[in-house]
Amino acid sequence: MGVPEVADEGTGGAGGGVVHGFPHLAAVRAAVTALYRRLSPDGLYAYAGSVAPADVAFADADDLHLGADRVARALVRQLRLPRARVIVAFRPMVHAASVELTAGPEYFVELNDRFRTHRRDIGAALAHEITHVLLHRLGLAFPGTRDNEVLTDTAATYLGAGWLLLDAYREDAVSSQKLGYLTPEEFGYVLAKRARVFGEDPSPWFTSPQAYTAYERGREEALLDERRPPLAAAGWAGRRRYARERRRYAEGRADAAAPAGAGYAFGGAGAGGVWVSFPCPTCRQRVRVPVRGRVRARCGLCRTVLECDT
Repeated sequence: MGVPEVADEGTGGAGGGVVHGFPHLAAVRAAVTALYRRLSPDGLYAYAGSVAPADVAFADADDLHLGADRVARALVRQLRLPRARVIVAFRPMVHAASVELTAGPEYFVELNDRFRTHRRDIGAALAHEITHVLLHRLGLAFPGTRDNEVLTDTAATYLGAGWLLLDAYREDAVSSQKLGYLTPEEFGYVLAKRARVFGEDPSPWFTSPQAYTAYERGREEALLDERRPPLAAAGWAGRRRYARERRRYAEGRADAAAPAGAGYAFGGAGAGGVWVSFPCPTCRQRVRVPVRGRVRARCGLCRTVLECDT
């Protein structure tokens, strides 16, 4: 399992090989749901505090191997792997890092030789690889390499270690760098989801200005999840579209269908009444409620209480 690296130096233009936006958003949301199903809300609250910046700081004067071992131990503690020992080595390689997944208790992580001189990002590479170890022990995986790596980045971020991956993102007029499979904005989206649940603000930890900008863009996308119909906080335009589609469904119109990306869907009729289903803004599990005006619902997976106007 290897974490990819985009590192374009001397390209003559910002943006090099860094992809932006939300191309993996469906897989990211599925990964958040999978974490809630596998760990439960109570289990996730064990990760309510992120790894502290001081615990993963790496100064140029630090011994390379001792420092890498220290950071690895901090991430093992953060990811609640008490019986795992991570042994870190450095060698020339294509990816930024890789891990050998075995039954344990020892796991071997190899880091790209470039981290010998780019030590500030060692924690980011280790966060991804050690999360692979956690998911391996949990038996949690997605089919396909890409989606499984998206799951790994999402889990690392939601469980309090992945802010390091976003902080490793840097761009300027002549170079760019990013670690991980998620885009910077997708890392920001997951961090914002985590922040809403655990009441934690990661923005003071960023040393990269570009990471902060990506976090803010991801946060905007995450907040949109809480403002979509039939949630009561939905905006005027969304509410108007929702009312139109609800009326069409009630009339049995052949063109009754929610607009692309709306997320909600209507069902039922007759004595049983009409209902609407939609994704929970916290865990993305689908919730179903009756269409009868203002209702309060509790998500059966994450137990979030939702105020709805159906």
